[in-house]
Amino acid sequence: MERANEQTNVIACCTNDILKNSLGTLQENLEYCQKKLESYLENKRNIFPRFYFCSNDGLLKILSVGSDPNAVQDDFEQLFDAIQRVSFDEQDRRLIVEIMQLMGPCEEKIMLVEGVRAEGNIEDWLCKLEKEMQRSVKSIISRGAQDYLTMPLREFVDTYPSQVALLGI
Repeated sequence: MERANEQTNVIACCTNDILKNSLGTLQENLEYCQKKLESYLENKRNIFPRFYFCSNDGLLKILSVGSDPNAVQDDFEQLFDAIQRVSFDEQDRRLIVEIMQLMGPCEEKIMLVEGVRAEGNIEDWLCKLEKEMQRSVKSIISRGAQDYLTMPLREFVDTYPSQVALLGI
């Protein structure tokens, strides 16, 4: 570094035999690290396939803040088509109880049948959230299937989430 500071010509500074010999090793080490990182990210994507929708940089960000469920709030939209945010229980700030979708000024909320604990590896609790989301929507659709013939249409549409209302119509 001292030589680089003293030498104003970059070409003259870089024609050093020690530097030339170490560049090959540094390149090999960089390639090794990149392969290991790709393997790590691929493993995470195999566990939670919705990670395939994220770039490597985005996935690294999500994995780095995965221990703080509130920090992942901004990334739900990348991972799930119709979830922009989740709500946590008032007493237990790690228990996801509701999923939300914003459509312009309107907000649609779906209560989960059973809450999902956001702890441990992020890919594990996101898999649980996905399963619970599917189970909850299925439960709401079942209730809607029973109500769509007995309720007035306007009341049915106002009572149920848009996906269920469309199915009923």
